[in-house]
Amino acid sequence: QVTCFKSNHAGAILDRLHEARGAADGVVINPGPMTHTSLALRDAIVGIGLPAVEVHITNIHAREEFRRRSYISDIALGTIAGFGIDSYLLGLRALVAHLARAPEQPHGR
Repeated sequence: QVTCFKSNHAGAILDRLHEARGAADGVVINPGPMTHTSLALRDAIVGIGLPAVEVHITNIHAREEFRRRSYISDIALGTIAGFGIDSYLLGLRALVAHLARAPEQPHGR
């Protein structure tokens, strides 16, 4: 089962991540502009203890210098960027493959 959530409000995103703990097996997240600025988002992803895949519609590494720094990449299973909306599907496939290989554990790593 896949649950989707979108918000332009940082607090709502952080709340939704915390709700995922114990209810989801992993997270595919497009952090958008929070990629380069939000330690709170980073801390929330670490705090929920779920595997996460970072996705971006554009290739952030081909954009302005300040957009090339991600506070999420080093804590994520991986990053998929630059494939338009297909980035979401690729991220989901990567997460499902990871979960299929992971030892059986309830909701997470």
